[in-house]
Amino acid sequence: MCNTIRSILKENTNLINKQIVVNGWVKHIRSNKFQKFVIINDGSTIRNLQIIVTNEKRKINRGTFLKVKGQIVLSKGNKQNIELLAKDIRSYGLFKDKYFQKTILQPKTHSFKKLRQQSYLRFRTNFFSSIMRVRHNVSYLIHKYFHKSGFYNIQTPIITNYDTEGHSNLFKVTTLNLKQLKQNDFKSDFFGENAFLTVSGQLHGESAALGLGKIYTFCPSFRAENSNTPRHLAEFWMVEPEVAFFNLKNNMYLAEHFIKYIIKKIIKLSYEDLLFLDKDNQIFNNLHLILKKEFKRITYSKAIKILIKTGDQIKWGEDLKSEHEKFLVENYFHSPIIIFDYPIDLKPFYMRINKDKKTVSAMDIIFPQVGEIIGGSQREERPKILLSQMKYFKLKTKDIEWYINTRKFGTVPHSGFGLGFDRLIQFITNMKNIREVIPFPRSKKKIYT
Repeated sequence: MCNTIRSILKENTNLINKQIVVNGWVKHIRSNKFQKFVIINDGSTIRNLQIIVTNEKRKINRGTFLKVKGQIVLSKGNKQNIELLAKDIRSYGLFKDKYFQKTILQPKTHSFKKLRQQSYLRFRTNFFSSIMRVRHNVSYLIHKYFHKSGFYNIQTPIITNYDTEGHSNLFKVTTLNLKQLKQNDFKSDFFGENAFLTVSGQLHGESAALGLGKIYTFCPSFRAENSNTPRHLAEFWMVEPEVAFFNLKNNMYLAEHFIKYIIKKIIKLSYEDLLFLDKDNQIFNNLHLILKKEFKRITYSKAIKILIKTGDQIKWGEDLKSEHEKFLVENYFHSPIIIFDYPIDLKPFYMRINKDKKTVSAMDIIFPQVGEIIGGSQREERPKILLSQMKYFKLKTKDIEWYINTRKFGTVPHSGFGLGFDRLIQFITNMKNIREVIPFPRSKKKIYT
């Protein structure tokens, strides 16, 4: 069985004189008259392992994959404690130098745009492999948190026949050709009706929570928004918990507790990778700010008053822009904030109407750098008011009659939220562009392969 470089370096000098097998790909090579020094990595850690190769006549190029059997010895150099004295080497897929020079694997600095153009090779770079290990660890912590808290993970449909938000731009799913699409002949389509890629699994999640109590989904979402910003993707991942017998106050507490748990644990779990990524000494400052500050809770109305006092021309009922959120978080409160009780017209139909009949029990958590990171609400559980809201927003009740029935056939107050997983990774790693934290980004006018 092969050892990972991570496990080898963890054992360190305990492995001296022991025989091991390790796999990896060649990052660097240097040599003298007597031996070669081959630096390999296997993706398990940001750190590399040095292989000492003697009497090897076969060509070893940068980028080539190796399987090495050998003996761990103390290193004579000062850059590592141990190294592997190779006894037997097997190479795979010889990487010719003339090809290597055309790739992002060259040992030099590349722009993020250049890295995205060869996104299939990004995983072999120090920068991107570190982000992917952070991404994996955050994913693990999300599942761990909900499992420990008694939530059940469910999988909601990717293909739906409705728009959860009521006003999103949707990707259409069809087997028809363009001529049939123009004729709107959906009866002959695969599903016999309009079908779309989902923007959220929330509505199905609600029905599950009413039977299981506490559930969460961790699924891809799709939005055909005409947004080409550093914070938006056409395909992204969402974490959506839903809890029966929860009101908005409970929901806000859960969201803050959940995200602080992730931040606290990821500092230890991904310390090595975060330290490598922290080029401007900002990552750990950002993360500790989240942990030491209680999320300031303010109503939408109070937020508007604050902005007006500073000279902004915004009016009550208008949506907050990213610059408004940035000002409130970074310049006014100097901490994450939770804005709640938004005007009815700014939020989807399913949010519970407050007693003032002007606002709904909605909340957004706003972070420094990335803006909104969580959006949620208490759901409208009263059947008559839910139907009234659907009529107000001019929605077709027949498309989600099953959702209405979750209220008709017995219901309870319940709440939930959606966390933008990729945006959370963007914040944790302090990346300026969300396209740098997802393996193969999809955005307006661009599919990176």
